[in-house]
Amino acid sequence: MVLYTTPFPNSCLSALHAVSWALIFPCYWLADRLLASFIPTTYEKRQRADDPCYLQLLCTVLFTPVYLALLVASLPFALLGFLLWSTLQSARRPYVYSRLEDKGPAGGAALHSEWKGTGPGKSFCFATANLCLLPDSLARLNNVFNTQARAKEIGQRIRNGASRPQIKIYIDSPTNTSISAASFSSLVSPQSSDGVARAVPGSIKRTASVEYGGRHPSDEAANGQASGDPAEGGSLEDACIVRISGDEGGRPPEAIDPPSGGQARNGAGGDPRGQTPNQSQRDGDSGSLGSPSASRESLVKARAGADGGSGEPGANSKLPYKSSVAKKAAVRRRRHPDEAFDHEVSAFFPANLDFLCLQEVFDKRAAAKLKDQLHGYFEYILYDVGVYGCHGCCSFKCLNSGLFFASRYPIMDVAYHCYPNGRSSDSLASKGALYLKVQVGNTPHDQRIVGYISCTHLHALPEDSDIRCEQLNMLQDWLADFRKSTSSSSAANPEELVAFDVVCGDFNFDNCSSDDKLEQQHSLFTRYKDPCRLGPGEEKPWAIGTLLDKDGLYDEEVCTPDNLQKVLESEEGRREYLAFPSSKSPGGGQKGRKELLKGNGRRIDYMLHGEEGLCPDWKAEVEEFSFITQLSGLTDHLPVAMRLMVSAGEEEA
Repeated sequence: MVLYTTPFPNSCLSALHAVSWALIFPCYWLADRLLASFIPTTYEKRQRADDPCYLQLLCTVLFTPVYLALLVASLPFALLGFLLWSTLQSARRPYVYSRLEDKGPAGGAALHSEWKGTGPGKSFCFATANLCLLPDSLARLNNVFNTQARAKEIGQRIRNGASRPQIKIYIDSPTNTSISAASFSSLVSPQSSDGVARAVPGSIKRTASVEYGGRHPSDEAANGQASGDPAEGGSLEDACIVRISGDEGGRPPEAIDPPSGGQARNGAGGDPRGQTPNQSQRDGDSGSLGSPSASRESLVKARAGADGGSGEPGANSKLPYKSSVAKKAAVRRRRHPDEAFDHEVSAFFPANLDFLCLQEVFDKRAAAKLKDQLHGYFEYILYDVGVYGCHGCCSFKCLNSGLFFASRYPIMDVAYHCYPNGRSSDSLASKGALYLKVQVGNTPHDQRIVGYISCTHLHALPEDSDIRCEQLNMLQDWLADFRKSTSSSSAANPEELVAFDVVCGDFNFDNCSSDDKLEQQHSLFTRYKDPCRLGPGEEKPWAIGTLLDKDGLYDEEVCTPDNLQKVLESEEGRREYLAFPSSKSPGGGQKGRKELLKGNGRRIDYMLHGEEGLCPDWKAEVEEFSFITQLSGLTDHLPVAMRLMVSAGEEEA
């Protein structure tokens, strides 16, 4: 299949589209700025309360007439551009494909050639997140702002989290032989050059932040260059191994630096950059590994040198405390007796992240900034997914689908479908489903090993359960058609082996609300497994909600990844800062509802995996599942991640 690298089939149409958008943009920008000035976020309200001179209010009063005058003057040009723009949409393609050509020898082609379908198996990591990258005036309805700056910061945080090196902390204790780590996601089964995974015992519950002191990909990205191969940064050779004694009597931990010079250290001081509150790194923030300040929860304080010392005054006095924190972290993270995989609340995106599915990337300029940042790690990206105007759907579409996909493995086939049954404000966006087929390996018999990924964003209005159920039906039907149309195999002569089938996205319903019973019982959950779910209306005890209470996004307790992580580990914190189903009874507001409700919040972001249609005798089992706080202050959703271990049988080898 030919993937579309431009939104239009020829340069003439692309030029006309650029002209139409140039006519529309001034009016669009002015209207967005004007509306945004009257929709303050809670952060801005606090700033105004602390401003005795009311300077912000004065600026709004002065600039509003100017914006209005310019808006009126730009309307005739915008109308002309809109007529041209809407006409061109019938020829527009449903997505734009971008590939970073200079990824080097360890790019996607090298990745899929590594796995031959032999050995114990191979793990693949998936993540999904709703980013709320809307025009700024609309984003403020969710209490987030500065869409363009947020897009850049989100891309940096995801890239830094996924490409960080493996940092392992060994706990020496007579009663505890497990392995702790800066992230359990770093404890992927180490794979040799032949792709054979090796088991790593142990698990932890809590991910504390540990900063990496080596070369940082954002340094090159800031100079306009793509970062180096992320696989090098996340390889086992670059891991910093720290051994911590079980004795709390004050024996300092032993830091073992690898030959490559990888380091784990607390960040040194530096001049903070001028950033928006959504981007700023505070003390204890681990969201961006390049931040000048490291987390107070950092478990490691080591610096490369002949003496192996920390190089900071008073560092040794803190070592017993660090050892104690590490031991508690190892104890707190326990696998449920009936659970076959690890789970945690993590301050980082998983190391070695393979596939990223995003929702609500509506703003095209923000999508371009996000793409540029993520290309430092992901070689293949699909963005600007969806349709505009009346093309392909029943109602006029002002926004695209908001779907965005990034992959380290080559994309073979793509299909997008727009849901035709959107209603009210949701009908203005071309919400739909994005289907992808990726190649992840080759067998010794030249059979392709492939995987299927489906990303979607369902109808948002809470009272429209029937619409969401119809969309889930269409999701399954379109997926069946996509697999049938893209399969080059037959039962007698299989040319492809399917390793996994994953469905993810923002479903806009949860598994604990009585109002969502219809969706909870949908047949999708019989065909696909939800790692967080016991049954309709019943969650596993460790599962937490993914929708944050938007009024508390800028509270000091949750404004950094580390802080939010610690809050979500307690039931009291979850009830305070996660969104719960709203009460329909008079006077039953959000706070009062939390006191009566059992559960851990509304989990509306899903990661499902299927077992039907996979290669016979192959198994795709969940190895790890995490709720991620690295985007705290940047969106009102928690990203989720899942690592699948695909075990191949010897017959298919």
